Amino acid sequence: MTEPMRLGITMGDPAGIGPEIILKLFEKHKPDDCVVYGQAAWLKQTASRLGLSIPIQTVKSAQEPLETGCVPVFEACEPLDPHLALGVVSARAGDAAYQCLERAIDDALNQKIAGIVTAPLNKKAIHQAGHDFAGHTEILAHRCGDIPVAMMLLNADIRVVLVTIHIALRDVAHTLSIGRELQTIELAHRACRELGIESPRVAVAGLNPHAGEDGQFGDEESRIIAPAIEQARANGINVTGPWSGDTLFGRARTGEFDVVVAQYHDQGLIPVKYLGLDQGVNVTVGLPFVRTSVDHGTAFDIVHQGKASEQSLYEALLSARQLRENRFSKNPDR
Repeated sequence: MTEPMRLGITMGDPAGIGPEIILKLFEKHKPDDCVVYGQAAWLKQTASRLGLSIPIQTVKSAQEPLETGCVPVFEACEPLDPHLALGVVSARAGDAAYQCLERAIDDALNQKIAGIVTAPLNKKAIHQAGHDFAGHTEILAHRCGDIPVAMMLLNADIRVVLVTIHIALRDVAHTLSIGRELQTIELAHRACRELGIESPRVAVAGLNPHAGEDGQFGDEESRIIAPAIEQARANGINVTGPWSGDTLFGRARTGEFDVVVAQYHDQGLIPVKYLGLDQGVNVTVGLPFVRTSVDHGTAFDIVHQGKASEQSLYEALLSARQLRENRFSKNPDR
């Protein structure tokens, strides 16, 4: 069996903590299966500011032989002004983050890398740069042909997949449909299988308090969610619900379920993030390649103070390796 392909790590917003946590990841964990999509000069400057002595290696492709103990960097964005303001939203920083992601996606689609681990970007910065996307997930789905994808957040205790992501709470009920619900259940089941769970137990959260209380607090459960669950069961998925959201995540944490399908962003992410940002991992489900990410933002308030932790990035890397190995074992010719 040939060696699995490398993983690409995107630099994220250069004005944020992405460069710092990448350097700390390589200094502490020395991943020899990763290439950074960023800019070598900026990472060298960041290392100098932080007092880190780890060397930077510029590579011309993600498949180039790597030097031991270095941070291999593929030049994936236009040169950055060395005086670019840190901890500040800017179009230039947003465009650099977008360019790095674009180059990594190109290589993943062309099977030059097995997947992407993303450091955080700033949504306002990429908007200022003229890229009209709500975040990483939407960019990835668009670049892969506007395919159906879902966001999974996971840690050692629970896994959550979202039906809706970056939309206003007032729009959630109008966005739900049986088809969308069914698609998310199927993606949650697929994600668990790719994580090595052979027979996933999927639980679906209701939208309303007490899952609607038999229609007293809304009818989305009976009109949309329950029919989708029945269809998923007919398709062979072990899925139950809709369950009341106020107790469901505790049940999942104690092992009753393998994954929870949550109806909206905060319903699903608050339980995951409450358990610790450093342990959380974001996975995009449904892509033709692996994509994981940190479960935190650019942290402009602590940039280049040496305080940022690389733990979430390391957890994202571990998850990406697990997903890669499971995919690779099923298709060793990738």
